Amino acid sequence: MKQAEISGYNIETKGKIGSSGPFGWTATATIEGAQVTADVSVLVWSDIVKSSMGHGIVATYWQMLITSWIYIYSGALRRLMWLRKGPIIAALYPIAILSVQFFVAITVASVVGSVLSTYVYPRAGWVTFIPIVIYILRWFHARDSKIYAYYLMHDFAHTAQNWGAYPPKMEERFEAFRAQIAQALTENYDEVLIVGHSSGAHIAVSIVADLLRANQGPKRGHVLGLLTLGHVVPMVSFLPKATRLRGDLAMLSTRADITWVDVTAPGDGCSFALCDPVAVSGVAPQKARWPLVFSAAFTQSLSPERWQELKRKYFRLHFQYLCAFDRPKDYDYFQITAGPKTLSARYRDRPASRSRLDVAASGYTDV
Repeated sequence: MKQAEISGYNIETKGKIGSSGPFGWTATATIEGAQVTADVSVLVWSDIVKSSMGHGIVATYWQMLITSWIYIYSGALRRLMWLRKGPIIAALYPIAILSVQFFVAITVASVVGSVLSTYVYPRAGWVTFIPIVIYILRWFHARDSKIYAYYLMHDFAHTAQNWGAYPPKMEERFEAFRAQIAQALTENYDEVLIVGHSSGAHIAVSIVADLLRANQGPKRGHVLGLLTLGHVVPMVSFLPKATRLRGDLAMLSTRADITWVDVTAPGDGCSFALCDPVAVSGVAPQKARWPLVFSAAFTQSLSPERWQELKRKYFRLHFQYLCAFDRPKDYDYFQITAGPKTLSARYRDRPASRSRLDVAASGYTDV
């Protein structure tokens, strides 16, 4: 593994073949002078997004209109822009691309129709207009795997569809995830670490909150950690009906029986970098102790050559938290998830980033 070679440790992974549980793998490592085995399970919820969103061209354009209306009408868009413009640009990206594609289709159909009406048949433009528009939009749709406009539009639409409230199918999946984590907390692990990346960050927050409310959190001798990476929490928590999520954020921020570390980076234009997800959502209690917010510092933990290679690959950078750094500082995903130290022990003396944003910015703070 690349990070192991750079940082001077050994790590091997092996898939869980024949396992009846969730997809995952086992990592065996020698890190910081200790031999460690980590069982990794991937808790999948993307299938719910895929099944709940219409993926046709017309359905996607309708989602674009509805999602835009929700963020504008609720005032969330304006307040989100106060925090970081990068994630808003990322959110507007699929809207802009889809709008351009529609404009191109309309323009080409109009020009072709005009030519046909002039030189072939007077009403040819009316006859060919819609078929040409459909053909061009289908052509763009077939090539979306390279630009992700439809993919991102479905993701944002799913987030906003209930004005911030989790849909029932997501709540059902949360129950299944909670049961799996609760079972892990009864087994002989030094630490159960929950990792949520991007949209998975706020989902991880709600699942851990459910676990603690049900009194299924860590007992004597067990350790529970929460690591959120590249979060986009405000995209949900700033919406009017996100009372459940805001309550989860407030509750977790005061718990003494977990460790919550939140890592972002200003170089990641798709996340709300260094925005304390509890504070900016306007629900931080006076005695809030979590999360510990600090930066992965892409411009320092990547060599100048590697940074130049990646800095304009915006979506790739959003996943850098899960990848190797060629000049790692104190953030190393593989040491955190497969090393001998718990999240608490690793960052016990780590101060929060001084440039973090902890000012309430949401227009909705009810829980």
